[in-house]
Amino acid sequence: MKFIVNVEAAIYKDKKWLIVRRSEKEDHAAGALALVGGKVEKEGNSTDILERTLIREVEEEVGVTVSNLSYVNSSSFVTDSGVQVVDIVFLCSYQTGEPFAKDPDEVAGISWMTTEEILNHAETPSYLKDNIQLAENLVKSKPASIVANG
Repeated sequence: MKFIVNVEAAIYKDKKWLIVRRSEKEDHAAGALALVGGKVEKEGNSTDILERTLIREVEEEVGVTVSNLSYVNSSSFVTDSGVQVVDIVFLCSYQTGEPFAKDPDEVAGISWMTTEEILNHAETPSYLKDNIQLAENLVKSKPASIVANG
């Protein structure tokens, strides 16, 4: 069985998370609130492929630079079209850039939301709530310098 590998960024700045609304044109979870991320591409033999993919995807989708990637969790799901996906979430420190929807076919909107706003938002998918709670726990367990803003 083959999987698509997807990486997602829980980007933290000023006690808020960078949340996107996926474009209605997306194949999976169209219009849903989500973390920024994307698929890992074939590279042959390489190192740090998950981290490099995520840094590139964040820059490509919302124009932001991130650093200090820390593993949050992994899960698997099946897309609306039946594709098996392994999903890996990383906590990321915001470095530079004003987030905007660089590709409207992928990102319809962007907002900074607190953990509480995400957990209480009527449209937040359960997996996003889970990922944000896990990332929040990781933030609380790290020294302030690790999650400090660039």
